[in-house]
Amino acid sequence: MLSPPVAAPVGLRRILVTGFDPFGGQPINPSWIAVQALDGLELDGHLVVAAQLPTQFGHSLQALDELIAEHRPSLVVATGQAGGRSAMSLERVAINVNDARIPDNLGKQPIDTRVIEDGPVGYFSTLPIKAMLTAMLADGLRAEVSQTAGTFVCNHVFYGLMHKLATDPSCEGTRGGMIHVPWLPQQGHPSMTPDQVSRGLEVALRCAVHTHRDVRIQAGALN
Repeated sequence: MLSPPVAAPVGLRRILVTGFDPFGGQPINPSWIAVQALDGLELDGHLVVAAQLPTQFGHSLQALDELIAEHRPSLVVATGQAGGRSAMSLERVAINVNDARIPDNLGKQPIDTRVIEDGPVGYFSTLPIKAMLTAMLADGLRAEVSQTAGTFVCNHVFYGLMHKLATDPSCEGTRGGMIHVPWLPQQGHPSMTPDQVSRGLEVALRCAVHTHRDVRIQAGALN
């Protein structure tokens, strides 16, 4: 389900931040818990609007399109759960493939299909991910640049978002990307607390608002 619309004070631009509903037998999804805590936050001339996306191929992108049309955000950050990761992951690239290891919440399990049939192989995030990384680490938070967003619904939404921002004239100037978050402690380990994740997202968003050219630091991977 989607969160109710937030009435934005006059003059504030919107930052749309999304999380997912629980999936895979988990009772909660840390991405939604974290973004809910930021809903309504005024952040340097912007209003944060949090919304929940369904963990469903296709329907998640329809919901995202509706949210973007409603809020006309200047910044869109999708978040998702990444069990097994120990740090908040700033995703670098979305790829044009659905290859589901488990079914989504409607029982769909696409294998080797495209997110957008005639879309390019991939899109890079347009967020300043290395500047965001620097800011999060400086705040004492565990963070990393990730080279893969997987091939499940998170990547599906990430790719669909970047395709829309690249091809829809109404989204000109809007930047976007994705952040994966670890489990919460009650889900298993490694984990981060809800307050840590929400704080990390706030630091990342504040950095993204003010940074339009990313910094050049090493954040690659050997494998």
